[in-house]
Amino acid sequence: MNDKISIDDLIQSVKSYNASMVSTIRKAYDMAYNLHNGQLRQSGEPYIIHPLTVAYILSEMMADADTICAALLHDTLEDTNITKEEIAENFNSNVANLVDGVTKISKLNFSTKEDQNHANTRKIITGITTDVRIILIKLADRLHNMRTLQFKTEFKQKENSLETLEIFVPMAY
Repeated sequence: MNDKISIDDLIQSVKSYNASMVSTIRKAYDMAYNLHNGQLRQSGEPYIIHPLTVAYILSEMMADADTICAALLHDTLEDTNITKEEIAENFNSNVANLVDGVTKISKLNFSTKEDQNHANTRKIITGITTDVRIILIKLADRLHNMRTLQFKTEFKQKENSLETLEIFVPMAY
């Protein structure tokens, strides 16, 4: 897999196992592209590269259309002004629930970062019992974030690595 995944790479990957999903996935990509337009990753690249790569990782696992669409939209609830209801209207309640299941809990609800982290961990664990696809998206998201860790501060690199070892590795296992 190369560093920069394109929508064409994702479409080719999906076509290899289910061509009927392509138009829905293209629609999710277009929505994510428009919602994230102008946003950049810490690497300086357009933000859309991240959800596109997460979706591609899942396509390599032959994930279904709802999972790929949710992967493309996975950061929209926390990073843009779209609502869960709008995602459901444009796709379906499964996609909306998957995106919501992957979305971190707002910082506004907590007095400390530690409290927020505990709540997010609880949400992830609850996701396992709700729909295993939430965990698959979360793991693909973390995999791409770990692959691009060099753009974070040393503190964030250590924090993310520890969280990966303590939470995501056991979950993947």
